Amino acid sequence: MSKVSILLMALVATAMGAPTHAADKRYPLDSVRKIEVVEPSSGSVWEDKNLLDCSDVLLTEEDVRYALRHIRRVTEKAFFSEETERTGCSGGASVTFRNGKIIVIGVEPTGRINIFEANAKLEPTGVPESYYGCDPCRKRKMILLQDAFDRADERRLKKLVAQGRISSTEAELLLQKARSARKGP
Repeated sequence: MSKVSILLMALVATAMGAPTHAADKRYPLDSVRKIEVVEPSSGSVWEDKNLLDCSDVLLTEEDVRYALRHIRRVTEKAFFSEETERTGCSGGASVTFRNGKIIVIGVEPTGRINIFEANAKLEPTGVPESYYGCDPCRKRKMILLQDAFDRADERRLKKLVAQGRISSTEAELLLQKARSARKGP
């Protein structure tokens, strides 16, 4: 076997193993016993209904599983940074593991995720909260949110038409342009 073949095999093996090491090892997906979505959707002071109405964004059990599979730890400073993308929407779930550990996970459509360990009453146990980013979660959720963004654009444009600031024809053109821009080339 040549050195090139060995190198290629090593690269392939590394690439195949990478996704399994992306998540926080303290919360292994394969030892999850139960996921309960406690709060499918909520808004905060950051919510901008012209951009996205939080009632259009629901956290599912599948979203939680996906997040646990792909999260990457970030610093608290990076999590709360002014440059961090936010919609003001989030959902929350409790996750119980086979070993009895319980976590509460907050997931935003932008891939911002916070986790704290909890007792059976879902109260924090004193273990510091952890902060995560999940770019694959953001990409996945944003694809699923196309309809929600379209509805938000429709609401915004209908309001402008009602105020007499634009015509209904212009609103329709702007809506088509916004939808095209989100879908990409």
